[in-house]
Amino acid sequence: MDELTSVFIQESREQLAEMEAGLLVLEQSPDDPGNGELINAIFRAAHTVKGASGVVECHFIENFMHKVENVLDRLRNGEIPVSGGLASLLLKCGDHLTTLIGVLEAGLPEPAPADQATGDALLAELSERYLASAAAGDTAVSLRDSESGEVMASGGGIVVTDSWHISVRFGRDVLRGGMDPLSFLRFLGSLGEILAIETISDAMPAAAEMDPESCYLGFEIRLQTRASKADIERVFDFVREDCELRILPPNSKLTDYLKLIEALPEDDMRLGEILVRSGALTQAELDEGLNAQRDEAPLASADNPPHIGEILVDNKVVQKELVDAAVGKQSRIQDKKAVEARLIRVQADKLDQLIDLVGEMVIAGASANLLARRSGKAELVESTSVLSRLVESIRDAALQLRMVQIGETFNRFNRVVRDVAKELGKEIDLVINGADTELDKSVVEKIGDPLMHLVRNSVDHGIEAASVRAQNGKNVRGQIELNAFHDSGSIVIQVRDDGGGLPKSKIRSKAIERGLIQAEQSLSDQDVINLIFEPGFSTADQVTNISGRGVGMDVVRRNIQSLRGSIDVSSEEGIGTTFTIRLPLTLAIIDGFLVGVGRAAYVIPLDMVVECIELDSHGVDRDFLNLRGEVLPFIRLRALFELPDDAPPRENVVVVHYGGQKAGIVVDQLMGEFQTVIKPLSSMFSHLRGIGGSTILGTGDVALILDVQALVQRNSRIEEKTLNQASLARAS
Repeated sequence: MDELTSVFIQESREQLAEMEAGLLVLEQSPDDPGNGELINAIFRAAHTVKGASGVVECHFIENFMHKVENVLDRLRNGEIPVSGGLASLLLKCGDHLTTLIGVLEAGLPEPAPADQATGDALLAELSERYLASAAAGDTAVSLRDSESGEVMASGGGIVVTDSWHISVRFGRDVLRGGMDPLSFLRFLGSLGEILAIETISDAMPAAAEMDPESCYLGFEIRLQTRASKADIERVFDFVREDCELRILPPNSKLTDYLKLIEALPEDDMRLGEILVRSGALTQAELDEGLNAQRDEAPLASADNPPHIGEILVDNKVVQKELVDAAVGKQSRIQDKKAVEARLIRVQADKLDQLIDLVGEMVIAGASANLLARRSGKAELVESTSVLSRLVESIRDAALQLRMVQIGETFNRFNRVVRDVAKELGKEIDLVINGADTELDKSVVEKIGDPLMHLVRNSVDHGIEAASVRAQNGKNVRGQIELNAFHDSGSIVIQVRDDGGGLPKSKIRSKAIERGLIQAEQSLSDQDVINLIFEPGFSTADQVTNISGRGVGMDVVRRNIQSLRGSIDVSSEEGIGTTFTIRLPLTLAIIDGFLVGVGRAAYVIPLDMVVECIELDSHGVDRDFLNLRGEVLPFIRLRALFELPDDAPPRENVVVVHYGGQKAGIVVDQLMGEFQTVIKPLSSMFSHLRGIGGSTILGTGDVALILDVQALVQRNSRIEEKTLNQASLARAS
C-alpha cells in the first residue's frame, strides 16, 4: 500500500468518526434549532471523504459517497427535514463505508458481492426516500416559504429573497444593435413580479444634442423572484457587454448569505470563489472586478495594492458585510491548513522503538551516574548530573509523544449504547466526562475491549426497562456515565449507570449453585459483589446475543490486570452500579523510589509515595502504627518475600497510597529517586502477587518493581479479616 492510500485510510476513519458522532447527536435531538452547524460538519466530513477517494482513485468509495453527499446536501439546504429515520439510514451508510475502507486497506480491487449488494440496497433506499423529489442538475434547490423570506442554497447558490434591487444602465449603442431595452424588462418580469421600476434619465442630453439612434436610459428595478442572481444576470446576456448591471439582494437577506458562506466546504478558495459559490456574486461580476484590479495595479503603490474585495464593494455588486464574511472564512481555512501543516503522522512502531531506545539510555545514564559517584571526581559527577537531567527531559518528551486523549475511545460507545438500547427497546443517554484526559496510546488500545464489555453489560443488565423505571419513580430514560480523571499518577476510568444495581441475593444464590461458595459461608456485601468476576459466572436467566454466557467480567479483570491496573465495583440496589478502573499512565518508563531489603533492591512508583518515616521500636511486634492519629497498617517486605537475613536495628516505613487507601511498606534502606524502565516479567511468574515488573539498575543488578495496588489490597483484606474475627469473637 502506498503512503497516499495509507493516509487516506487514516483520515477517512477520522472523518467517519466525526460523521457518526454528529449523526448520533442529530438523531437524539432532531428539532434542535442549533443543528445547522452540526449538519454542516457532517456534510464537510462526507465531502472530504468523497473528494479524497477520487484523489486515490478508489471509485467504489467515491461512487457510494457521491449519493450520500447529495442527501446531506439536501439536508443542509433544508430540502428534507431532520428525522430519526434519516439519521439511522446515514449511520448504516457509515457502517458500509467502514467496510469499503477495509476493502481498500486489504488491497482488493472491489467489494465482495455481498458487500456490493448491501451498498446498492442503501443507495436505492437513499434515492427512493430522499432524492426522488430533487430537481435535476447540480443547481437544484428546494424553496421554503417565500412569504417568510427564508433562504437556503446549494453549492450553485440559488437564493430566494423578498425582492432584488437591479440597477441597469443601457449603453448608447444598444438600439443600433437591434436590441429593445423594454424587451429585457418584459422578460425580467417572467422570472417573478416587478414590484417597482424607476426610469433614470440623468444621462439624457439636451434635445438639440440627442441622437435618435442612441439609448440614454437606465432603470432601477425591484423584483420579487425565486430565481438566483445568476438567473437574473442571464436575462441581460445579449447586452452584457454594452450595459452597466448591478444586482443586489435587500439588506434583510445579508444574514442568509452569511450562513451560505459559513456552510461552504473548507477547501482552498480565493475570496472571489467563496462569493461566487455562495451565490452572492456571479462569475461575470467577478471577472469584471478582476479586470478592474489588473487595470489599477500599475497605478497603485507597492504598499497598498488594490484588493478585489474593495473593488467589488466599490462597484456595488456585493455588500461589504459579505466580503468581510468571505475574508473571515478564508482566514479560518488558511489557519486550519497552517495547523495541519505543522502536524506529521508517525507510525506507532517507530514511536515504540524510540521509547525502547530512551529506556536503554535511561539505564545507561544511571550506570554512568553511579560510576561517577564512585570515582569521587566532582567534575564527573556534575557532568553526569547534567546528562541525567537531559535524559529525563528526553524521556518525558518521548512519552508525551505517545499520550493521546481517551475521548476518541469514549466516543465509540455512543454508537454501541444507541444500537444495543434500540435492540433491547430501552431509552438510554450516554454522558461523557473527562474526554481530554491523556494516557499512553498502548494503554488506550488495550482498554477498549474491557470498556466495551462494561458498557454493554450496563445497557443490558444495569438499566431497567422503561416500564420498570416508571414503576419505580425513575426517569424512563436511563443514563450511563463514562468518566476519566487523573489520580495519584494513575488514570481512573469509571463506568456508572443509574439502573437497578447488582442483585446481591441472586449473585449469592448463583454462586452457591455453582459451588463457588458454601451456603453457610459468611461474606461481606463487597465479597458477594466481587463474585461477578469469577470465570463463567452470570446471573442472566437466558442467553442473548448481547450477554448471559458468563464470558466477559473475568476477561475484563484479567485484561486490566495485564496492564498493571485494577477494577473495583460498587453497587446499591435500586440506585445503580459503578465500575472503577485504575491504570498506569504509561507502561514503559516511570519515576521510581529505590529501597533495599537485605541484599535485594525494590522500586516503588514515585507517584504513590506519600512520605517516609522511621519505624518506632515499639512497633516491632505489630502490623500497624499510629501515623499522627491515623491507624496505618504496614507490610514487612522481609516477611512477605521470606528473605533469610535478619532485620537491621533501624527500619524505615514508606507510606504509599492507592485508590484512597494508605499502607506502609517496611524496608531496610531508603536509596532515593530512580528513573525506572519497566521490564515485564516472564509468563512463568504471572502467579506472583505484589510484583509488577523488573528493572535494571546502574550496577547491572535487577530490581523488582512493587505492585502497590496488590500490596494495599492485601493489607485491606487482612485488616477486614481481622475485624470480622474480632466481631465474631465479641458475638460469641
